[in-house]
Amino acid sequence: MEQITKDDLRQFRMQLLNDIGVLLDQHSAKGGQNNQLEKEAEWLRSKSIRALLNISPASVQNLRISGKVRYRKVMGSYYYNRTDIMKLFGDDKK
Repeated sequence: MEQITKDDLRQFRMQLLNDIGVLLDQHSAKGGQNNQLEKEAEWLRSKSIRALLNISPASVQNLRISGKVRYRKVMGSYYYNRTDIMKLFGDDKK
C-alpha cells in the first residue's frame, strides 16, 4: 500500500487544473455555444468583459477596485456580475 503525500496531492491538483484549462480553451476555440452560454451567464470572466465592452484589463481592474461592479475571485480568476456591468454600460452592449 502506497502513502499519498501532500506533495502528491499538490501535483495532482496542478495537473487537474491544467487539464481543465486545456479543455476550456479547446471548447472556447470552437465558439458558438460558448458565446451563447457566456451571454446568459450571471458571472463573466475578465476576458469576456473586455471583449464585450472593448476595454483594457486596467479598466476592468479599476471597476473592481472602485467597487462599481461585484466580483468573485475563484482560483485566481476574477468573475464579474453581468447585471452590474450592464447597468454601468447600458443594455445596448449585449
